[in-house]
Amino acid sequence: MRTKYRFSMTDAAAFERIDADKPGLLLLCDHASRALPSRYGLLGLPESSWQTHIAFDIGAATVTRTLAAAFAAPAILGRWSRLLVDLNRGEDDPTLVMQLSDGAIVAGNRGVDRREIEQRIARYHRPYHDAIAAEIQRQGEAGSVAAVLSIHSFTPAWKGRARPWQVGILWDRDPRLAVPLMAELRAAGFSVGDNEPYSGALENDTLYRHGTMKGLPHALIEIRQDLIGEEDAARAFASRLVPIIAAALAAMGAPAIQFTPTLGSKVHG
Repeated sequence: MRTKYRFSMTDAAAFERIDADKPGLLLLCDHASRALPSRYGLLGLPESSWQTHIAFDIGAATVTRTLAAAFAAPAILGRWSRLLVDLNRGEDDPTLVMQLSDGAIVAGNRGVDRREIEQRIARYHRPYHDAIAAEIQRQGEAGSVAAVLSIHSFTPAWKGRARPWQVGILWDRDPRLAVPLMAELRAAGFSVGDNEPYSGALENDTLYRHGTMKGLPHALIEIRQDLIGEEDAARAFASRLVPIIAAALAAMGAPAIQFTPTLGSKVHG
C-alpha cells in the first residue's frame, strides 16, 4: 500500500492532497482545517472561536486521513477555514464568505466586496475543485469510475436541542452508495440520519458538482463531533467505518456513470 502526502506550507496552497494507488474511490474533506493565510489574521474573531465548529469540521480531517490510509485511496482536503471561503458552496452562493456564523460576527468578512470574494475564489476555492475534477478525470482515463465520499462533522446539539444521530448520510438523487452505507451503519449498531441533520439536495455544493452532475456514485458522511473530537477517538471511529464502507462499496457493485453533462457545459459552484 502506498500513500503520499503532497502539501505546501506556503499561503498559496489551497488544498492538501493524498496520492494513493487504489482507484475507484476518492475521499474529500471540505472543512478539514481551521487555518488562515497570514494576511487575514483571525478575521476579527477571538482565538477561542478557532477551536469551534464555526471554523472547521471538528475531527473530519483525521477521519479522512485514516480512511485514506486504510483504503490506499486518494484524498483531497481543504487547506483553509470555512470562514475564509466555504468550499462546500457554489461560487455565487451568498454564504460562500460568511459574515455571521452561529451568532458570531466575523468582522474580517463584514462588508467584503466582490473583488475580495473573487480573489478568495481564485486563490482557494477554485483550485480545490479543479484538483477534485482532475483526480476524477485521472481515474476515468485509467479506466476506473470513482465513487466520491465526502467527510464532514456536526455539533451534538443545535439551538438547545440534542441531535440523536451518531452518523448522518446526505444524498440527493443517486442512492447507489448512500443506501447501502445507511444499511451497513445500522447493522453495525449506529443511530443513522437519512439526510439528517442536513439535506443532501443543495445544488452547487461539492457533491452536486463532482458527483451528481458527473453521474458518479457519491455520499456525504456526517459524524457527530463528540464522537471524534479527540485525535485518538477520530482514528478509532474511522477504523470502525472501514469495514462498513468496504461492505457498502461491495454491495453497490462496480460503479458506472449514470449520465454525463453535455461536453463543454460548465457546472457552476
